[in-house]
Amino acid sequence: MDLRLTPRMLLEAYRQGAFPMAESRDAKVLYWFDPTLRGIMPLDGFHMTRSLARHIRDMSWQVTLNRDFEGVIEGCADRDTTWINAEINDLFTALHRMGHAHSLEVWDGGTLIGGIYGLAIGGAFCGESMFSRRPNASKVALAYLVAHLRRSGFVLFDTQYLNDHLARLGGVEISRMDYRKRLSEALKLAPDITARPLPQAQEVMQLRTHRS
Repeated sequence: MDLRLTPRMLLEAYRQGAFPMAESRDAKVLYWFDPTLRGIMPLDGFHMTRSLARHIRDMSWQVTLNRDFEGVIEGCADRDTTWINAEINDLFTALHRMGHAHSLEVWDGGTLIGGIYGLAIGGAFCGESMFSRRPNASKVALAYLVAHLRRSGFVLFDTQYLNDHLARLGGVEISRMDYRKRLSEALKLAPDITARPLPQAQEVMQLRTHRS
């Protein structure tokens, strides 16, 4: 019997609220997680600081959607400690080709300097990982993604866990029960992340809250 995890099985797991991680880049086994406290980025609560807004206003970088998915996932795994092993890479690359997984890239000319990737299921976007090769590149990617998800009709941005970086940008923790309730509502929707172009800088800057 073939017990290998398939892209379809992975999609169903996310619909149930679970996600996989490996212990290291070279690990052969995946472990499933369904944390008691779930990290999310409220789509109406992103913390756009003055400095980030100025950076977005003045930057010469370009932001794209789904131009280099494999480059983004490789960039996310290119660190000393990672949970992205070969199996996760292959599964998400397959899901990208099937139209379920998506990446947002930040470019300086022809050089990929940052990005974020994740899985769209119904009205939920399950963010997997992001990376930065220049200061602020991952913040720019996240800000553009939040603005794009809002305008595209998504209602839930799952970050799995909350770290200090995400918390400074507005991320919060909610209970497993609350997450499952929000996920259930999001799965009733069917927004298309590719239906509209990415927002312009001015629209992204409008995410700025009164906090700074």
